[in-house]
Formats: sequence, structure tokens, C-alpha cells
Amino acid sequence: MKPITEDDLRASFVNCSRGEAKRLGLPRDFAGLPWDDLDFLGWRDPGAPGRAYVVAERDGSLIGIALRVTSGAARAFTSRSMCSLCLTTHTSGGVGLMTARRTGEAGRQGNTVGQYMCADLACSLYTRGKRQAAGSAPVEESLTLEEKVARTRANLHAFLDKVLGDAE
Repeated sequence: MKPITEDDLRASFVNCSRGEAKRLGLPRDFAGLPWDDLDFLGWRDPGAPGRAYVVAERDGSLIGIALRVTSGAARAFTSRSMCSLCLTTHTSGGVGLMTARRTGEAGRQGNTVGQYMCADLACSLYTRGKRQAAGSAPVEESLTLEEKVARTRANLHAFLDKVLGDAE
């Protein structure tokens, strides 16, 4: 991902008001993010733990979506969940259901879409082996790094399509 400015980031949001985008908390160390290793920028709002955000490049422009983090019942430590974007397996708490209000009329009617994602939204780093899920050994795959990156991006774009109403 190419480095982006705070103004570009805030202007990219498609499923929240300009005021909400203006007030959202930026990721920690925004200026020092490893842009070359990111397929998208995802973070939890440091001031509002139930909120998260994703900003991705798509068709030459930035698309930002605001997410709500659904808190579920506590699970046994031995349970595992898989992120539907990067397919990383985590122990309890490492994956959460993230919901996004849809754009347009569907969103005004309160319609949302959800996806199970890495709770820290560091999918790009897990895909590249730069971060490892706690309590979980990496799964050996026959895919190349480029194929894993393409899969993560395709999964993210499919989710964005649902938020934007491009895919039913």
C-alpha cells in the first residue's frame, strides 16, 4: 500500500458521516506504519474499543469503512477461529466479528454486513509471516507469498463489494 495522509484517510470513508470520519482515532504510530507490507490499513480505534476501521486501495482510489466489533461470549482457551480475509488461525479472542453499515439506501435502512477478521486487523503482516498468531503455529501452504497476498486482497475486496452493495 502506498503511504497516505491523514486527510486522504479521513476523506476515504464511505459508510459513515464526514463528522464521524473527522473524529475517528488514527492508528498508533500512523507516520511510522510499514506501508510496503500493508495490503490495507486496518486498526482498532484507540479511544473506542468497539470500533475499527479499514482503508484499502481499490481501482485507483481509497475506500475506508467503519466497523463495529461484536463482542461475543468468552470461549474456552483451546478454541480456534480463522480470519476470513487472511485465513490465519487464532486462539480465543484473536478473531472477531466485524460488522459494517452498508452504503446507500441499504445502509440508511440499517443494513449491515459482517466478516470474521483478525481482531487486530494485521492480516497483511500475518500473510507475510511478519507477525504470528499467539498460541498457533503457522499453517504450511503450497501457495507462494504473492498468491497468499492476492487471496487476502481478493477476500477483502469481496467484503468491500458487500459493503458497497456491488455484490448481493
